[in-house]
Amino acid sequence: MTLQTILLAVGPGDADRTDELAETVIEVAQPANATVVLAHIFTQDEYNEVLENLEMDDGSGQVRPDEVASRHSTIRDLRRKFDEADVDYDIRGDIGDHGSTIVELATGVAADRVVVGGRRRSPTGKAVFGSTAQEVLLSSPCPVTFVRGDEENGD
Repeated sequence: MTLQTILLAVGPGDADRTDELAETVIEVAQPANATVVLAHIFTQDEYNEVLENLEMDDGSGQVRPDEVASRHSTIRDLRRKFDEADVDYDIRGDIGDHGSTIVELATGVAADRVVVGGRRRSPTGKAVFGSTAQEVLLSSPCPVTFVRGDEENGD
């Protein structure tokens, strides 16, 4: 199967994982000459907070999630790495529950592969708090690559 579209979905916990995420995506995208859909998924509260922090809320409701995502530091870091590696990408922003929104976006962009980050979690932590990565792994319309961060601790 030839990869044409890779969805790299990031969220608030991925700022410390940009090197690992970028390396993984570049390794897969370059040989296939695939386009990366670089997406930042926000919950409504996260989105409102980022609007405020970036001083983008003009009160008109005209600021699109794609614009907010493109200005987010995690996306800017990944863009630099993809530019250096000459990997084509599009930037998307979306608001909703992290797991289900990633799955919907993967379907919407006809992704051939989804890449998500996460951390090592204890079985109890997964049962109590759920796991975005677990939801994506179980519900994605295509294969998923999970990039684990370097955190030593569980939850």
